[in-house]
Amino acid sequence: MTPLTRRNFLIIGVVSSAAIALPPFLSAKASAANAARPNAAKVALTINQTSHTLELDTRTTLLDALRDHLHLTGTKKGCDHGQCGACTVIANGSRINACLTLAVMHQGSNITTIEGLGSAQNLHPMQAAFIKHDGYQCGYCTPGQICSAVAVLDEIRAGVPSHVSDNLTQAPRLEAREIQERMSGNICRCGAYSNIIEAITEVAQETA
Repeated sequence: MTPLTRRNFLIIGVVSSAAIALPPFLSAKASAANAARPNAAKVALTINQTSHTLELDTRTTLLDALRDHLHLTGTKKGCDHGQCGACTVIANGSRINACLTLAVMHQGSNITTIEGLGSAQNLHPMQAAFIKHDGYQCGYCTPGQICSAVAVLDEIRAGVPSHVSDNLTQAPRLEAREIQERMSGNICRCGAYSNIIEAITEVAQETA
């Protein structure tokens, strides 16, 4: 018989505690109970002018719904914490980080992704300007940059002020520092910022 030392006593205590605690989590009965209560909901979205009804776990982000369920992989998953802007899409006219919002929160929303702005045969003016001014290098952040840039010009046209606007009651000026401030949430790890500003400025002047 093994002598009951302090070490053996502690080992027996730990094993006994685990044996008591683990069965409820590992039992087939508990697994079946969880499966019977799925966190699923039907979500109706309009993506790039096409209606979709998805059955999603209520914890599914808009980003994962776009990429994994609709296979719209142009919207990128960068940091997954809302810090890089690679997942930027336009929801009901406003730019948002798709990784920070749940798909169920956008029931009935009109979502535009990079695929909905233009195509290889018919580029959006912002897409064409990014190509002309080399507004990308690796290209990973580019979809988010372009979606954000399109929304930025709409914000300026609508008179929405930013932190660098001279006068909050007057229309913001279309100048480099305004664009830089508004695009500051979109990170380009390759450092193509000056080219991005040139591309946005050109489109802004052409559509003024």
